[in-house]
Amino acid sequence: MKILVSSLGAFLIAALMGGQTLNATTSCEGLASLTLPDTTITRAEVVPAGAFSRSAVGRGSAGQAFSNPVPFCRVAATLKPSSDSDIKIEVWLPVSGWNGKFQAVGNGGWAGTISYPAMAEALRRGYATASTDTGHATEGGSFALGHPEKFIDFAYRAVHEMTVKAKAIVQAFYGTPPRYAYWNGCSTGGRQGLAEVQRYPDDFDGVIAGAQANPRTRLNAWQLSIGQAALKDPAAFIPSSKYPAIHKAVVDACDALDGLKDGLISDPPRCRFDPQVLACRGGDGPECLTLRQVETARTIMSPARTSRGEEVFPGYAPGTELGWGPLVGGSEPTSLAIDQYRFVVFKDPNWDWRTFNLDRDLALADKVDRGTINAIDPNIRPFTQRGGKLLMYHGWADQLVGPGTSITYYNSVVKALGGESATTGAVRLFMAPGMGHCGGGEGPNTFDTIKALEQWVEHGKAPDEIIASHATNGVVDRTRPLCPYPQLATYKGTGRTEEAANFVCKAR
Repeated sequence: MKILVSSLGAFLIAALMGGQTLNATTSCEGLASLTLPDTTITRAEVVPAGAFSRSAVGRGSAGQAFSNPVPFCRVAATLKPSSDSDIKIEVWLPVSGWNGKFQAVGNGGWAGTISYPAMAEALRRGYATASTDTGHATEGGSFALGHPEKFIDFAYRAVHEMTVKAKAIVQAFYGTPPRYAYWNGCSTGGRQGLAEVQRYPDDFDGVIAGAQANPRTRLNAWQLSIGQAALKDPAAFIPSSKYPAIHKAVVDACDALDGLKDGLISDPPRCRFDPQVLACRGGDGPECLTLRQVETARTIMSPARTSRGEEVFPGYAPGTELGWGPLVGGSEPTSLAIDQYRFVVFKDPNWDWRTFNLDRDLALADKVDRGTINAIDPNIRPFTQRGGKLLMYHGWADQLVGPGTSITYYNSVVKALGGESATTGAVRLFMAPGMGHCGGGEGPNTFDTIKALEQWVEHGKAPDEIIASHATNGVVDRTRPLCPYPQLATYKGTGRTEEAANFVCKAR
């Protein structure tokens, strides 16, 4: 079957290239003359090992140190699938040691840059890899104002166009199409991965969708709602100096609910915490909350709901308190949310976040979007029926995207596909206790999703657990299995609680 799919892929790529037959390799420099629809190749050159690093690219490296571990052919191109498109992509091809596979990597926030660090990691594993700026070079969402085609590029089209063109470039360079194609993304990259599964089920054999920033209109509405609750009234503001006291109280109340007191809340949905217990009994202080701050904390720790009681977004999970700062610790809500409503929904650069009304403005956002940015279709049968695998993950202590959104989408897929037993062969979700947004946090937060996905796609071995680790000052001090939702890592009763071997995945 895989040979048939590869042959079909080769046929489609040949058709894409106007009938050019790619049964022989093309030199790196020769790729500059490759002809692809709506594509201008602007660079094709071999880069020696270690010659490409963060200092060479500036913005877009997200402060991460990286360099290319092996020599590679660097191909840069501009794609114009619409009259207003200007999509930049890069495709990196190992000069030697190619593993025969392709891995595309996702973006964060509003994108606007090539994800070089993630490409370098894919290259280290032997992959041919690709990334896109999604069609713009701005740090925020201003590019979308007056440019609906550019917004479509950002929402989903740029990734698909990049994938099709990158596969053609891979085949031209190596003389054969990739045996397997993978997507690896977190946050915006998680949403991009879900959009690929839903819209273009033939693009990838396996998709990693971490901490999906999705559905975007509702995520941003929640972020604006809690921002308003915390920031419009100075008396409601909770200074970051109080976060540790709130966090300690939450952990003290809910740590042992999973049967083990280990400083982590492994089953946040069972946690029932009322910040009233921290109400100041005398004057204000760093270990307590004023009555107005108690109200704020309740809002922050609750789902966003309309006036009719409809849940808009699940919100923070208990255990996230140390990370509240990015959304409710500044002078205004996150610009990620403000820009969505300012430039896309209201199309007004002067729109004031203080005027946001959840009932009215979310309805308008969904009407304006018309399914462009939100990747919420649960019917992914075209993807799963061709053998595609979707691996989702989310940190329970995610400080930017309420983790319950991944559970909501997973449950909708289970319902659409006909139940848990019909779903787990193709879709699995892993929730990471104590992990923040795409990593970090107090819990085990480092794990290899690529290896797990490769075993699943290539060998039919579905991941029954993924071992995660936590390190302090570079020294691993805890390991723990992450379990397929809704299972939990349960202590066996003997052995060190810092070792994954002493836990087993069990149903709630």
